[in-house]
Amino acid sequence: MTDQATTTTAATAATTAQQASNEDVPATKSKVLPRFAIFAFAGIVLITLLWTKLTPWVSYPIAVLSEVALHEVAPMWVREVHKKPGQIEVDTSVGVAVPNAGGQIADLVVDADPGRYAFGLPIFLALVLAAYAANRAPGRLSKAIGGYLILLPIQSFSLVMYLLMQVLVAAKLDIRTLRVDQWQVEAIVFGYQVGVLVLPTLAPVLVWLLLDRKFFGDVIVNGWKRSLKAKPAASGKK
Repeated sequence: MTDQATTTTAATAATTAQQASNEDVPATKSKVLPRFAIFAFAGIVLITLLWTKLTPWVSYPIAVLSEVALHEVAPMWVREVHKKPGQIEVDTSVGVAVPNAGGQIADLVVDADPGRYAFGLPIFLALVLAAYAANRAPGRLSKAIGGYLILLPIQSFSLVMYLLMQVLVAAKLDIRTLRVDQWQVEAIVFGYQVGVLVLPTLAPVLVWLLLDRKFFGDVIVNGWKRSLKAKPAASGKK
């Protein structure tokens, strides 16, 4: 009888400990979500400050990809592309009237800062590091490198659309001056709206979700669900 009572007591204690452990896990995981939000916000601020000092060199590969894309998608306009850290300049064959020059025509030159549409990189890196700081999510270096490589062509698309839109605006959307069809002008306008107004901020978040979907599902989504379940329980106790 004594041995049986001892065994029953031990089993009860083990069950109680397991239940307490199971209660502690959600409580611990529920704290990950606010920690992630804090680290992500702080990371965006700090990494962006650092990125502003490095962007002329970090964004140079965007200019390289953009040069290739410009020669492929707009060979009728692009004559030569000049690149240096912090700037890309495109010599075009599109003739426009020079202001206050008596109707004189000159070939248009457009330029831009490649880093202008590369600010998504600090956002992406902040999300990657916040996942590690909040829950020690593995594979941070590989995800950071992979995300950077995925973002390069997306940011290049934004830069190309910005440069092509400058050409359209300078030519006042005149298809005779531009030597293109109307649908091509409309395609560039649409591409500009997507590439310049949407992708720079949306792309880094989507790339992070793609590369860190396990952390997002296991921690962010489940933590959010647990917080929703906890609210009715807390209100019921009151």
